[in-house]
Formats: sequence, C-alpha cells, structure tokens
Amino acid sequence: MLKTLLWLVIFFAVLTWSAINPKDFVTWVLEVAPAIIGFGVLAWTYKTFPLTPLVYILILIHCVILMVGGHYTYAEVPLFDTLREFFDGSRNNYDKVGHFAQGFVPVMVAREIVIRKNVFNSKGWMNFFIVCFVLAFSAFYELLEWAVAVISDEAAESFLGTQGYIWDTQSDMAWALFGAILALVLLSRYHDKALKIITSPARTLHAK
Repeated sequence: MLKTLLWLVIFFAVLTWSAINPKDFVTWVLEVAPAIIGFGVLAWTYKTFPLTPLVYILILIHCVILMVGGHYTYAEVPLFDTLREFFDGSRNNYDKVGHFAQGFVPVMVAREIVIRKNVFNSKGWMNFFIVCFVLAFSAFYELLEWAVAVISDEAAESFLGTQGYIWDTQSDMAWALFGAILALVLLSRYHDKALKIITSPARTLHAK
C-alpha cells in the first residue's frame, strides 16, 4: 500500500510540476498524453491484472521522462544542454533518452503480459516477438510525429525535436531497439523471480 501511495505521489507531483508554465503547451499535451493514458490503463487493470513492482517502477520512470520532455520540450532540457556544451556536442540528446526508454520499458511490459498469458512456448521466439513489438511501437510513434508535423506546423518542430539531424527518425528507432535488448539482458532473471512471487498460488488466492 505504501509503495502504491509513493508511486502515485511521485507521478502526480511530477505531472503537476510539468504542467506549470511548460515551454509550449501544445507540445506538453502531446508529450504527456501517453503518460496520462498509461496511468488510466494501470488504474483500470490494477485489481484484475496487477503487474510486478519492477514493471510498475519502470513505467513510472518512463512517465517521468515523458513529463520532463513535455515541460521543456525534448530539445531544450537544461541538463542535456549543459552536457552538450561540456562535450562540445551539436544537439541536445534528451530525446534519445526518451527513445531508449521507449524500448527499455515497453519490452518489459510486453514480456510480463505474454509470459502470464502463456502466449509463447519458446523463450527465443518470445524475445524475438516482443522486440519486434517494440520496434513496431517505435515506428508507430514516428508516424504519429510525422502526422503532427503535417497537421500542425506550429507544434511540429518542438514535438519532432530533430534539431536538424537528418537521421533522427532512424536513430530514434535504433535507441529503442538498443533499450529493448538491454532490458532483456539485464532484467529477465530478476523479472522471472518477481513473476514467480506475483503469480504464486498463495498470492493469487489472497488477491481473490
């Protein structure tokens, strides 16, 4: 209960901060919308399909990344401006953090769902298809960015955050792929242990 309360406090505290005088309101709405939608899905499934604490924490981290990016726009996050100057870089790379998380977090959410629903009999095929899912999700997001750019010239530059980099779309998807693979390598064993706890007969009986 305390962990759930702490999760909610962090989520709404960062969301409130993010909503106060954002750099560009339309961009803020576009960037933060996935976090709010995600929160709605988690609230709706909390009792019927509770996730492991690991996945809840990862989702919260991803939401915070989205909210920070929404507040400043991804091209103008101050810390990454400082890093750009320190390393004499050509662009603010906070958007790459966002796309890395776009692979790292969804792949673990997908892993949890397919394991608990017994979708695959082979771990190899499971890993292959959930990485494919992440790449599809990343491609969908790039298409969404393109649609926004076509519909709204005013919000396009802030939302796209290409900063003049012609390979921005491809590198975004590459970072998502890297994030997905790294998450599977680093977290699969720990996730398996967490799944055993949450799906144990005693825990299931208690939940009912």
